[in-house]
Amino acid sequence: MGCAGSTQSQGDGSVKKIRKPKPWKHTQPITKAQLMQLREEFWDTAPHYGGRKEIWDALRAAAEADISLAQAIVDSAGVIVQNTDLTICYDERGAKYELPKYVLSEPSNLVEENKID
Repeated sequence: MGCAGSTQSQGDGSVKKIRKPKPWKHTQPITKAQLMQLREEFWDTAPHYGGRKEIWDALRAAAEADISLAQAIVDSAGVIVQNTDLTICYDERGAKYELPKYVLSEPSNLVEENKID
């Protein structure tokens, strides 16, 4: 049993359903390769900023999955979703996990490799 306040549900009893992030724009046009490099750097360093590695692993799996699978992943890992686009989450112990939009979706100004000077 847990404390009555330690639940994933909102006050009305429903679990927050995750959704795709809203369209966003990177500070400058980037290629798919540059985006992938940013993502790898984030996931390699994220556990060093606190939280539990297994939650970071679950968040990565959810970020890379389709929405229905992502929902199942966060639910089974006990992740408490603060923002429905997964940018802010908590674990059951209250540790905060912040995900940048670039690990959750592609920017609207993603360009092909040969278009970058």
